[in-house]
Amino acid sequence: MKKWLSRFLAICFLSLVFYLPAGQVEAADVLRQGDTGQEVVFLQERLRQLQYNVFVDGVFGPGTEAAVMEFQLDNGIASDGIVGAGTWEALRTAGPKTSRGRNNGLLIESIIQTAKRYQGVPYLWGGTTPNGFDCSGFTQYVFGLNGIRLPRTADLQYELGVPVRYDQLQPGDLVYFSTYEPGPSHNGIYIGDGKFISATSSRGVTIANMTSSYWGPRYIGAKRILR
Repeated sequence: MKKWLSRFLAICFLSLVFYLPAGQVEAADVLRQGDTGQEVVFLQERLRQLQYNVFVDGVFGPGTEAAVMEFQLDNGIASDGIVGAGTWEALRTAGPKTSRGRNNGLLIESIIQTAKRYQGVPYLWGGTTPNGFDCSGFTQYVFGLNGIRLPRTADLQYELGVPVRYDQLQPGDLVYFSTYEPGPSHNGIYIGDGKFISATSSRGVTIANMTSSYWGPRYIGAKRILR
């Protein structure tokens, strides 16, 4: 009975929110990661209707944020993972995901913006959350928020994508270094202008120069995930 009532309320809300005349969607609450409750359920239901991969549980976690960011990218909205008036309006009028293409330029920009948001997060061996990252946990988390699944470790991530020459690096490429052991033992995200962002054991998530005295000699290659 409770499940039936929940579905009934969700249908009623969707009828009110997603079919309101333009200009009245602003009444919907702003939702972001960490929120819970019935409005999050309504959001998740709508994303599922539009064929985005999200679990309907009423918790606005990383998976829901990734789906929201993917929806925003597909609809030309600033991809911040926050559901405000503009995103509600787009949700109201959007067609199924399969009818639209994806703009990799916007996706790469979103990945860079996402990565920069976590500058200063401390290093944690084995860390995969904003409470603490190691290098591959950071890249996995950032790409995951943008709807791209990466393996857990740097050496496994190194097996993905297309090799890229140093003089052809582009923002969004994964760059790899040999540090505490031979092979790809550290990685980060190239952000342009000869710089990359990564989770380092000494400074946490930070931006560094590819050609610095430390990183330059340890660079071993790059892979392009987005083409």
